[in-house]
Amino acid sequence: MSKYLILLGAPGAGKGTQAEILFKEFGLAHISSGDLFRENISKQTPLGTLAKSYMDKGELVPDDVTIQMVMERITRPDCAKGVVFDGFPRTVTQAQALKAAFGKKRKKIDGVLLVAVRDELLVERLTARWICPLCGSVYNVLSNPPKTAGKCDKDEAALGQRDDDKPETVKRRLNVYHTQTAPLIDFYRAAKLLHQVDGEQKIENVQQAIVKIVKSLRPGVRRDRPQKPKRNRDNARSRTNRGRSTRSAKAKSSTGRNNRRA
Repeated sequence: MSKYLILLGAPGAGKGTQAEILFKEFGLAHISSGDLFRENISKQTPLGTLAKSYMDKGELVPDDVTIQMVMERITRPDCAKGVVFDGFPRTVTQAQALKAAFGKKRKKIDGVLLVAVRDELLVERLTARWICPLCGSVYNVLSNPPKTAGKCDKDEAALGQRDDDKPETVKRRLNVYHTQTAPLIDFYRAAKLLHQVDGEQKIENVQQAIVKIVKSLRPGVRRDRPQKPKRNRDNARSRTNRGRSTRSAKAKSSTGRNNRRA
């Protein structure tokens, strides 16, 4: 049966890496809102055209448009075993909208994995990230450096750094995360779906912890059938005793009438 998971964590926490591992281990399709937007816009789908109309005006794409993209995406064959959402939902409002949309399809989120990392370590990680402009390979000078400093292992192209990975930009991104996305932690904790993993461990240790959690989850569909109220034994006894008392009183009354007639 399909499993539907959400990966939470700040930029640089390693969500993308763990999503790839979940695909290899469980066959779960990796879905990010960024990829969904790019795909729909490039293919000029009706939803992509609609999303682009908002983006061109500098406006946020409405949640219902994003949800429609998500619900269409999970119907594809590669999602048969389930999905891991990366970067979506971003807000509590989106989480509530996703829950409602899933409910209509009798589906549910089976677990939310929070990869927790301190801000100071995230800044260190992200500012150490360099990318090959030709093949897109990502390197980290701290944990995954290239064999030759400043050059890609695959094509020897000079590595560059994205604006998003510069210290001042990284700090702004973390502020946005804490303001908008972090409240999801409380939302999913209250729903008893949250599983926190120490993201400061080695990648393989984080992987082992996440795989263990996912294996423990029991996938399933929503079952909203109303339950029959349980009979209260004391109430049942009380009703039985009242019935007996009534019958006894009627019997005595009948006996009394018969005696008077006699």
